[in-house]
Amino acid sequence: MTNFVNYISEAFQELKSNVTWPEWAEVQRLTIIVALFSVIFALLTYGVDQLFVKALEGFYNLLR
Repeated sequence: MTNFVNYISEAFQELKSNVTWPEWAEVQRLTIIVALFSVIFALLTYGVDQLFVKALEGFYNLLR
């Protein structure tokens, strides 16, 4: 158990001293970019899905 506590303690120490954290403005800017990209990607995925639905409906209507 001591090894585990040591590991956690050293991990927190490394996060404090060795990690370069971004500025708050950069975090906000990148978060907005990721959110916008996610929305655009979701809309594109929805559009492709709807295109396939229409194509399959048309195909099955031809078979009837």
